[in-house]
Formats: sequence, structure tokens, C-alpha cells
Amino acid sequence: MLDVIFREYDIRGLYGKELHEKSVKAIGFCLGKTMLKKGCKNVSVGYDARYSAKELFGYLLSGLNKTGIKVYDIGLVPTPLGYFSLYEGLKFDANIMITGSHNPKDYNGFKITIGKESFFGAELKEFSKEVYKHLDDEIEDNFNAQKYDILNLYVDFMTKQFSFLKDFHYKFAIDCSNGAAGVVIEPLIKVLNLKAHVMFANPDGQFPNHAPDPTEEQNLEAVKDFLKQNEDYGLAFAFDGDADRMVALSKTHVFCGDELCYLFAKNIPNPRILGEVKCSKNLFDEVAKFGTIFMGKTGHSNIKKMMKEKDIDLAAEVSGHIFFKHRYFGYDDGIYAFLRALELVHKGFDLEGMIKELPKLYTTPEIKIPVNEEDKFKLVDEFKKAVESGALEGVKGLCEIDGARIDFGYGWALLRASNTSPYLITRFEANSLEKANELKNGVLGLFEQIKLKFKN
Repeated sequence: MLDVIFREYDIRGLYGKELHEKSVKAIGFCLGKTMLKKGCKNVSVGYDARYSAKELFGYLLSGLNKTGIKVYDIGLVPTPLGYFSLYEGLKFDANIMITGSHNPKDYNGFKITIGKESFFGAELKEFSKEVYKHLDDEIEDNFNAQKYDILNLYVDFMTKQFSFLKDFHYKFAIDCSNGAAGVVIEPLIKVLNLKAHVMFANPDGQFPNHAPDPTEEQNLEAVKDFLKQNEDYGLAFAFDGDADRMVALSKTHVFCGDELCYLFAKNIPNPRILGEVKCSKNLFDEVAKFGTIFMGKTGHSNIKKMMKEKDIDLAAEVSGHIFFKHRYFGYDDGIYAFLRALELVHKGFDLEGMIKELPKLYTTPEIKIPVNEEDKFKLVDEFKKAVESGALEGVKGLCEIDGARIDFGYGWALLRASNTSPYLITRFEANSLEKANELKNGVLGLFEQIKLKFKN
């Protein structure tokens, strides 16, 4: 069964087991038909650095070509360049990026944009039924695609947008994680003549230096060591496998996505900001003092949708997805976010100092609870019912935008189902470490009771 690969935001699965010749050719064929029905005449297709990318690219092209849609090959590029191909007056009607994002090397998948809208959620689930109908179709190999140089257009665009950074003397480090970021970062750094020490720029789908997920502390060890050993380097920036996420760090602090969002918001006049349910209370409280802020669902597709509905300037996820509509196009682009962070430094912002001035809150790392894929949403629903019936003391409010975010006044707790993996995600924040741990113990204890009842 392939149901598991059709996620909330994209298609993602194991190469060879779930993504193989039959399934990917069928996906390509059905995507081509869907795009044509929606009035698209062509589609740009790119891929990240994963070892399975070119083989899956060939299968996908074969399926697309069977429908007659015109296909453009934009090559090995970060996911944001796929999005970029739909903007800035370019001629593309749709985009597919073949990417496993930050997942382990044996995963891959497809991020799909039709027009300027993410193809996700209920529409993607309905699409999966069509794919099943065509799994046994005979689809001949057809790798025909017209090459299109999106890379140099993107570098030129960024060079013009950030021309004031040219020859900036500030020294910093960049970790490209052996993902797709390096193909952009190296020419961009060169043309802007920036003082960057670039690490692991060579795209390598085996990820020989560390996994391509900068939100995991162990994957930042190499760049942290570089900062410690080189006193004249102030900050570092790290990207995930397809460079739609960025993490910034100093010698003593790793900036979460919500912290970066707060810093970026300070540089936008009268900002309208969107934070996802995992974001710190500080983001919502502090931005409300000088702008307007909303809380929304996790996930790039959900965020892009709400950005349009609420006319949002800037949105962020804790995981490092940063979406700029202010001076940009409203999608998550780690490379653009890195340049906006460097702009703050250029303007004299003390990034770490500004974060230290915020009220001191204690936030636990995300805790992932393994559960069966088919049970995860049911378990969250049972948990909500328990909270509503008074199973936890001191509850001031319950936000059900995405899972359950429970407000206790002095802090909050979150339990939600991951839309991309067989996990429940929990996070806890309070005005003391003791209270954060109390929240954690109380919520996890309640969840264990629910899980036992659910099994019985």
C-alpha cells in the first residue's frame, strides 16, 4: 500500500520500496493530467542532491511526457528555486521539486506547486486514488525535457536585491550539509564578495559529513567547532537538504525559527506576522507590541495558504522555514532568509543581544512519540477530549488550530500529529524550567493513560 507516501504537504517515501518505477511514472502521469486540467501548459522540474534523484527524475518525466505537457528541466537546485521559477515574470505554470528535504538519505519525494498554489491536503489525498488506478499502466521511458537555467537567474536576482551587501567585511560561516544549497551559495558568495567560510558545499546524496537536518544539534557540531576555533567569525548559517530551511547560530546560541522571525519582524514597518503553533509565547507577545500577529497550523502549504488569506508579511516555523512576502514572493527560502539575516547584521542589529533582552522562558526541545500512522490523529482527538473534560489542572485555554496547544498562563503545552512522519510531536514552554518539566510530565502522563485505553 502506498497511502503512507501521500502526506499532508507533499509526497514522500522510501526509494525503492515506495518510490519506484511504477509508482513514480504513475505519479508523473497523473500530475501531468491534473496540471493540464487546471490550465497549465508546462511544468518546471528540479531535484536536490539525493542519490535517487536522477532515477526518479527519469521516471517522473516519462509519466509527465505521456500526457503531452511541456517539461522544463531546471536541474539540481534547492527547492526555493523551483518556487522561484513560478515568479519574477518567468514562463512556468507549475513546478515539481524532487526532494527528500531533511529526511534520511534513502527517502525522497515530490513538492508540487500548480499555478502559485501548493498541491496538498485533501486535494493530494484525492489525487492518490487516481495514482492507484494507473499503477499498472505501461508507460514507456521518455526523458525528453528542455533545459532551463534557473540558477543564474536566481543568483542575478539575489545579487540585485542585496547589492548593498557587496564587499561586506563581516566574517561568517555557512554549512551547506552536502545538500543542494552549495550550487547557489558558492556563486552568490563570489559575486557579492562576502567573507564566508563555506563548508560541505559539494552536493552528495550520501551526506558524508552529517545528516541534512540543521535542527538536530549533532548536525551543527562541525560548524560550531569552526566558530569556536576562529574568533573573528561571528555567525554561522546552516541549511537542510533542499535549502528551504535555515538555522543561524553564534558561538553561544542557536537561533530557532521563531527567534529569527522576531528579529526579522523588527526590520519590517507595521508588520503582519504569522507564527505556527509550536512558536514561543515571546514571539506572539513581543510582536503584538509593534505589529499584528496570528497563530496558524504547522506546514509550508498551510502557512502559504494563510499568508494569502491574512495578507501576511512574514511567517515562520520553529524548524527554520521562513516565509517572506515583504520584498519577496511569500514562500520559504532558506537562502533568502540567510541574506535577510546578514542584512540585519549589516544594519547593526545585535541579534543575540536582542534575543537575550526578551523575557526568559524555558522551552523543551521537541519530543517525538512514535505511534502508528493510522492511529496518530485519533490519539490526538482522544487527548483533546480528555483535556476538555478536565483531566489536566490549571488549564486557561485550549487552541485546536493544529492538535492541542494548552495555555496554563505561566506556560503552554503542545501535542500534535506530525503530518510527515509516524510521530506525535510535543513541546513545552514555561517561565521556569521546573514548571516546563511539570507540564511535560503532566501531559506525557495523561497521554500514556490515553494510549493504554486506546489499545484496549
